Amino acid sequence: MIFELLSLIVILPMILLGVLLFGAFVIVPCAFIFASWYMRINERKLQRRKRDGANIAFFHPYCNAGGGGERVLWVAIKAILTRYPDSHIYIYTVETAEPKAILNKVQNHFNVKLEPERINFVRLSLQKVIEPQTYPYFTLLLQSLGTMILGMEAFMKFNPDIYIDTMGCAFTYPIFRYLAQCPVGCYTHYPVVTAAMMRRVKHRLVSYNNRSAIARNPLLTWCKLLYYKVFGWLYGVAGRRADIVMVNGSWTEEHIHELWRRPLSTHRVYPPCEVSELKKLRSLVRDSDPIRILSVAQFRPEKDHPLMLQAMYELRNLLIKNEMLWNKIRLVLVGSCRNAADEQRVRHLRDLAKHLSVEDNVQFCVNASYSQLLQLYQSSSLALHAMWNEHFGISVVECMAAGLITIAHRSGGPLADIVQTADGARTGFLAAAPDEYARAVLEVIALPAADKKSIVDAARASVDRFSETAFVKAFLRAVEPLMRVE
Repeated sequence: MIFELLSLIVILPMILLGVLLFGAFVIVPCAFIFASWYMRINERKLQRRKRDGANIAFFHPYCNAGGGGERVLWVAIKAILTRYPDSHIYIYTVETAEPKAILNKVQNHFNVKLEPERINFVRLSLQKVIEPQTYPYFTLLLQSLGTMILGMEAFMKFNPDIYIDTMGCAFTYPIFRYLAQCPVGCYTHYPVVTAAMMRRVKHRLVSYNNRSAIARNPLLTWCKLLYYKVFGWLYGVAGRRADIVMVNGSWTEEHIHELWRRPLSTHRVYPPCEVSELKKLRSLVRDSDPIRILSVAQFRPEKDHPLMLQAMYELRNLLIKNEMLWNKIRLVLVGSCRNAADEQRVRHLRDLAKHLSVEDNVQFCVNASYSQLLQLYQSSSLALHAMWNEHFGISVVECMAAGLITIAHRSGGPLADIVQTADGARTGFLAAAPDEYARAVLEVIALPAADKKSIVDAARASVDRFSETAFVKAFLRAVEPLMRVE
């Protein structure tokens, strides 16, 4: 025992001395070399930027998806090119379509025209690392780590002057903040994890993000809650690496404040909604026409299209003695499909409609063009939106602007920012359960023409704060610190 103690007394100082020598002669010189290298890189980037203009990179892997997030991306790009004409735009994307085809789709879907020669696409090959189906378990964490891998590929292929994430990939921010040494901005559509999600798990409710096997098991529920808390902490650490944070509404802002704790750097920038042109549309619906109920939403699980089909089933039960009125009602589901999983989802929805015996009253319109959508706006009377805790609700705003009386979910952005239900100032209706939606549809159908007009007029007057003009003004004000050359 004494011999072992003496050995430790002799060996420990030698180990400590070795560590100190290693730090003095290896780590410290390497750190100085690394720092000087970064300083030279930054100096060269600054000189090139002053000479040629800023290289601004947008991280949006699915830039060709055709959803509300993509509208934000393209309108933001157009705003920057208009305000800073010497800037150069680069988009990190996994899309394989030709640039001309992508920009044509942007014009057809969003009525946003961009010059192809001013847009550069940086093609990323590691698409699988960010797809949720790659990770059957621990999807949030592994998918977020996957965005870091894709972010590293993006950084290695192109090192920008300014980095802006418009897809909510917070785990890429440290890469561009520290490795690329450039200012980081982000437009956050929704927080990846929220207290509401945790409550659903805690109360063991089955949903698209909480499997029944977990909901039934108390131990698995406890483990998932712990997992969410750890992930939320990591998400906050990554999110705080952004210099400028933009959020799309009150609901998202509240959660981002809670998770990222950056109130002075966070700006509420409502997404650009096509309201100015839509407000000019005039209804072409005649009394003899079908009563069309329009839903505009990507075919994603969280959009909860099954709830709308269930609402149609409830509506049929309410109209069991009025078959003539039921035969006039049509639910038109309009949305884009991003991939094979979305296409499979549409097939399942068709099967569900048959199972509920409402298939004759439901129409699917997949990947509709902008001109088709305008025709549907003019030939429809009502609109439905069923997503629980929708972070904002661009399609809700646009349906209201087009003159459709809208019934949205009583949660998230529609509840916090968009739909007003007070007497005398009603701009739409809110519901949660299928039977509530069904009763709301019947209430709208039964309204006198004067009351319908009053709701439509109030809704159209309320949407100007969500216009493209308002977005551009707020977006440019928020990103101005990123654009400064110091």
